[in-house]
Amino acid sequence: MTGVHLRVDNRLIHGQVTVAWTGSLGVHRLVVCNDGVAGDELQRMLLPQAARGLPTEVLTVAEAVTRDWGDDVMVIAKDPDDAFRLVEGGVRPGVVNVGNVAPRPGTNYTMVTRSIAVTVEDAAGYRRLAAAGVPVVAQLMPRDKPADFTALLDRKGL
Repeated sequence: MTGVHLRVDNRLIHGQVTVAWTGSLGVHRLVVCNDGVAGDELQRMLLPQAARGLPTEVLTVAEAVTRDWGDDVMVIAKDPDDAFRLVEGGVRPGVVNVGNVAPRPGTNYTMVTRSIAVTVEDAAGYRRLAAAGVPVVAQLMPRDKPADFTALLDRKGL
């Protein structure tokens, strides 16, 4: 699967995605990719409703890597492990955009940007993505300049 727009955002579908990003990228379909979310019937029902009319699927990683949607889809991974598993399974995004990653209660995290919380385990996941040859950037909104995410991790000692 090439040409896919891949975003790590643990809030999944929200206004920044459905308005700013889809319009900027010209995406016409959203795919939420996370095994836990895909196994939760309530989230499978509510997330497409949050997509403001955009066709939306909620899939496991295994389901997602078997699909080929073309270049008008945005895949939203909940965490860097999901993103790495997608890349490992054959998804070839031009870049992985790390957007909003809110702190998870009970975790020891570092705020890498004002909107991205990273644990040591998450940092290892982002580095695996970069090592797989996929550029990883932090970019909250389309108008923001993308920042090299591994450099941000380096600055924070992660």
